Amino acid sequence: MIKRLSAYLVNFRTHCSICWRQWPVCCLAILLGFSTNSAQASALDGAQLPAWFAIPFVGLLLSIALLPLFLPRVWHQHFGKIAAGWGLMFVLPCAVQYGLETVALLISHTLFAEYLPFIILLLTLFAVAGGICVHGNLHGTPELNVGLLAIGTALASLMGTTGAAMLMVRPLIRANDNRQHVQHVMVFFIFLVANAGGALTPLGDPPLFLGYLQGVDFLWTLKHLSVHTLFLCCSLLAIFYALDKYYYHRREEELPIRSDPTPDSAISIEGKLNFALLALVVALVLMSGAWKPGISFALFGLDLELQNVLRDVGLLLVLGISLKWVPDGASARLGNEFAWSPMSEVAKLFAAIFVTIIPVIAILKAGPSGAFSAVIHAVSDAQGQPINAMYFWASGALSSFLDNAPTYLVFFNTAGGDASVLMGSMAGTLAAISCGSVFMGAMSYIGNAPNMMVKSIAEQRGIVMPSFFAYMTWSCGILLPLFGLMTVLFF
Repeated sequence: MIKRLSAYLVNFRTHCSICWRQWPVCCLAILLGFSTNSAQASALDGAQLPAWFAIPFVGLLLSIALLPLFLPRVWHQHFGKIAAGWGLMFVLPCAVQYGLETVALLISHTLFAEYLPFIILLLTLFAVAGGICVHGNLHGTPELNVGLLAIGTALASLMGTTGAAMLMVRPLIRANDNRQHVQHVMVFFIFLVANAGGALTPLGDPPLFLGYLQGVDFLWTLKHLSVHTLFLCCSLLAIFYALDKYYYHRREEELPIRSDPTPDSAISIEGKLNFALLALVVALVLMSGAWKPGISFALFGLDLELQNVLRDVGLLLVLGISLKWVPDGASARLGNEFAWSPMSEVAKLFAAIFVTIIPVIAILKAGPSGAFSAVIHAVSDAQGQPINAMYFWASGALSSFLDNAPTYLVFFNTAGGDASVLMGSMAGTLAAISCGSVFMGAMSYIGNAPNMMVKSIAEQRGIVMPSFFAYMTWSCGILLPLFGLMTVLFF
């Protein structure tokens, strides 16, 4: 392979069949994802792809999971370069083996049909939710804490787990800043608001929005995951209430009385207009799923449907209104200590994820004929029928330590990748994949992006958060028994 790549680079002019003076145009075409003849380029045949084409995807996910823990300085300074390097490890060999036109078509489809809609929604939710700031303080009793957790859990499916977590974490910390046993409050906040609460709509968690982009109806999750979500969230709230009541009435009395650094005061909200903008976001996403005018535009060999173009343009307009024309939005973002750096990191990493996952999806779609036939057999019985419990635990296990959005895509395509079939006769399988990807993101700090954000904010406010493995002691002790019970009841 190395010899072929070297020969290809040396003889670039002949291989591309273009003038040497035009090579920058060809490179630009690859980066932007278009080619003059891209419509004629053939898609990858997953049955013919070797397993090593998945190495860049696996390497990228392992880098995301491990480098922030073991090489934090290197990661935070160079994560964009590392992600781009893994992306090139797929693009260059693919160009050698299948040609530039195929690579151009693949990247253009990924960029315009999948990545941009995904990142535009995340960006809009992140910015609009960041423009809402809750001021004031209440007394952190067990009853109040349960109420705040329940509100945050409900909001997660409307404004995303990241938006709900960033909105509710500071009021919860202020309410409990006179207590000395607060660690468990933050742990359950991660369980509920940063993960489980986002399971009811595609707005709630990135995996579900990727499913929406693949053709899953907007309200499908609400109809099919409500019972699962209600069971898990109510169980966690009940466990939290019992634990918090114990700490509040027993353990706190054993310690010296601690003065409240933020005495109780009335609650006020800055940036209220952003709630209306969030409703507009929901309306735009619903519109793109319900309205099918049958009009499309050709762009770089792709057919972009009118409703999706209007949705994305509308979301960008909502973003601009939130940033520029909400009267107290700037003050609210200042109160929230709002920064663009988390969104920048997500955008760069997901660009590489969407590129490197291309061959993985192609191989999985080949089913038993592909190089990952062992994965298909592991989640299927002797007759080839899906084992929903295996899908639940397999997608959940990967989501615990890798990013849950690409994990969802992997198992969505393992199950066939046809949204109409998965919503119909295989609804139980899609429910298992969705629940595993969303719920088990709470198993570790790196399972879902808001987990680390909540940990960082809590530590900035003086709360001693559990270490990586200590947190997993909490999650294994509380979540695993509940997931086992869910397997018996639902899968």
